[in-house]
Amino acid sequence: GGYEIAERFRLDHQFATSDDYACILTALQGLVSATGEQKARHTLEKIASVSRPADSRLLLDFSVLREGDTATLQALQSAIAEKRTVSFTYTNNDNETRTHSVEPVAVLYRWYAWYLLAYSRVKGDYRTYKLVRMSSLKITDTPFTKEHEPAAFILEKNDGTDSRKYLNVLVKCSPAAVSRIKEYLNGTILHENPEVPPKNSTGEADDGSVLMELAVVENEQLWLGTLLSLGDNVEVLAPEKVRRQLLSAAEKIVSLYSQTFQQS
Repeated sequence: GGYEIAERFRLDHQFATSDDYACILTALQGLVSATGEQKARHTLEKIASVSRPADSRLLLDFSVLREGDTATLQALQSAIAEKRTVSFTYTNNDNETRTHSVEPVAVLYRWYAWYLLAYSRVKGDYRTYKLVRMSSLKITDTPFTKEHEPAAFILEKNDGTDSRKYLNVLVKCSPAAVSRIKEYLNGTILHENPEVPPKNSTGEADDGSVLMELAVVENEQLWLGTLLSLGDNVEVLAPEKVRRQLLSAAEKIVSLYSQTFQQS
């Protein structure tokens, strides 16, 4: 009993318009450029062979996402397909290094980086691991201990129970730094906040600077480095401990280079 599709079945061209095919091809091209996955490449070639040529108004080139991670991505994809555990050495945000053995569920790109979603037998729960922090990755012969739900479902549950500690950071920045704070730190311009100096409806203070708010993960360092890179184009107004962190980092940098030039 049951149903099957005949081997000679072909999708009717009338089933999808040229715009539909263009959207499918664009998405597949983006996937191939990001992961280099051969199955996706073969699917792209099949769809391209039956679609009518159409000028795409949107091109997705994610090849930069694979820089330095190609071998790791391919190894993890193989382990996921074969349902085998992987082991690797991992350094966390607190600079603690441990060896992990997990059941890989999916690789995903979010927050400007590649991550592995995996089931930790030790924790008895799902965890995400940043690929750039992984080393000595090995695919083991140990099979999965359980069937895992779809990655999207797991992520939805985990995102709803985000246990990371966030900080709200208030900054005053020059107009030249606004776009970079929006792009790299997802900052928002404040319009109403009685605790900061008076400003107009565009978020500008009396001196022409712009007041913005950031929500950052406290024990991650990328946002701190980004603020440092903006130099005197941005000033943290609150909280006080972030001001002290920036001051300490800046003093160490000045000390390092001052010693170098004094020796020369």
